[in-house]
Amino acid sequence: MTGTTVTHTTFTLERTYAADPARVFAAWADPAAKARWFGTGGAHALDFRAGGREVARGRTPGGEDLAFSSTYHDIVSDRRLVYSSTLTIGGTLATISTTTVELTAEDQGTRLTLTEQAAFLDGREEPKWREEGTGDWLDRLAEEVEEVEEVEEVEEAEGAEEAEV
Repeated sequence: MTGTTVTHTTFTLERTYAADPARVFAAWADPAAKARWFGTGGAHALDFRAGGREVARGRTPGGEDLAFSSTYHDIVSDRRLVYSSTLTIGGTLATISTTTVELTAEDQGTRLTLTEQAAFLDGREEPKWREEGTGDWLDRLAEEVEEVEEVEEVEEAEGAEEAEV
């Protein structure tokens, strides 16, 4: 692409999970859990604290190096995360963003509201791709937090059966 362009966008995604806010927050805070639902299939490192960083590396479908790097600015346990991120593709800066994640207890679960404000540079990534990709990993987060609950329910049921014997 010739020339320089900047596209600004803001999007909000909501999900409701059949897990309490503490479980959803823990899936974000635990490096092994986060790598399962967020990972790019490449290297992943997480230092989950205010001022801490997260880095995920992988490859695009076209084979270019992809690096996602975040700094956490605000963390309120079981309630809120605020972080800023950059995405580089093939070593070139593609996006800069600020993301807020809010967790709210709701009925038997958690409502997650994610709002991202981003600048997309020189057509290296499209806002639609980011929104779809973010939605995909929020769906994988559901699998992570809801699968854990199912395992615990099975273990509790097995324990009850053993007690009856």
